[in-house]
Amino acid sequence: MESWYFTEMPYPHLPPLDKLDNMRVAIPNRLYDPRLGADLYHRYLDEYLEADDAGLNLMVNEHHQTATCLDTCAPLNLMILARQSKKGRLLILGNPVANRGDPIRIAEEMAMIDVMSRGRLEAGFVRGVPYEIPAANNNPTQTLERVWEGIDLVSKAWTSHDEPFNYEGRFFHKRLVNLWPRCWQQPHPMIWVTGSSDLPNIRKVAAHGFVFATFLQPHQKVREMFDAYRSAHKDTGLPGGGGVAYMPLVFVADTEKEAEEGARELTWYLHVKTEPQFRNPPGYVDVATNVQALKGAFAGRSEAMRAKSMEALREEGIMCYGTPDQVVAQIKSLYDKVGGFDHLLMMMQAGYMGNKRTVSNIRLFAKEVMPQIKGLARSKSRPWVETLPQTQAAE
Repeated sequence: MESWYFTEMPYPHLPPLDKLDNMRVAIPNRLYDPRLGADLYHRYLDEYLEADDAGLNLMVNEHHQTATCLDTCAPLNLMILARQSKKGRLLILGNPVANRGDPIRIAEEMAMIDVMSRGRLEAGFVRGVPYEIPAANNNPTQTLERVWEGIDLVSKAWTSHDEPFNYEGRFFHKRLVNLWPRCWQQPHPMIWVTGSSDLPNIRKVAAHGFVFATFLQPHQKVREMFDAYRSAHKDTGLPGGGGVAYMPLVFVADTEKEAEEGARELTWYLHVKTEPQFRNPPGYVDVATNVQALKGAFAGRSEAMRAKSMEALREEGIMCYGTPDQVVAQIKSLYDKVGGFDHLLMMMQAGYMGNKRTVSNIRLFAKEVMPQIKGLARSKSRPWVETLPQTQAAE
């Protein structure tokens, strides 16, 4: 199993949450202090390097118009890490291709990072969360189709080496595509996909041999999604894909008391406020799901998660916290409940959690937990992704 360090690079210097109507979309940027923001950027990148030094892989993402995530342009931070980190794989999860106008620009950015890191890139693509639809001025009914067309165009750009090509799709139209630089990994970096949990889409991810990832879900729902991914191979005889990945909140400490204190700070992320009109733009989810919602099937789900005790969140697999041996037991239990997974993505910093506590979490996990879970994995290696030899790069 591969372990990945992650933070959304939050901006926690806000008024009390009960004084805010919204932490996303319409939150006034007068609340942002660029001096504090600069310190946070440097600190967060230093913590990524601590994780790299400890032996963890590194994951970044991006969001927009929100205090929860200062990483508004993940390729920039990933390029910094490609230059400064030494060992870890570099995952962007991901490129919001549905909301960006030019997939070729994404292909160029990812190829450049893959070369800069000498083949350590894992390239993720996401649909984009619903609250980012209005600002992107996109039709929410088309975002999933835009993702798959964008992936198709990026993949073609990555794998066309002899001459320029033209591309005519439903959403994207390109002339004389001729990517420079080309990727280090051949035919291209492993692709990850997340952002839509409907089962047909998950099976499509599996059919392409991509990694499917999901975040902060109760283990029953995770099992359903992972089984859909696995059944695509079993039912259709498809070759093994990239595997599946899950992200809980994770905090490890020497004592249970310290672990609970750290885990409580991580729950800041679960209390993020988004006004109702931004949560479900018309057409973002399918009609059947909205019918269920109108019947009350999901009533209060977010509020219910916020109201759950930390112990309940831990029991559902949304959080893993405790001493090293306790966290190992929780991860193994989660692994069994969901039928296994290949990548453990970990939000190990959130909200007000400071540098000292974050670094301690990273170091203790890497030293005491990671060696005990590394042997857990289901998917085979990915032989179709090759890396250029060092001698060829020198030439």
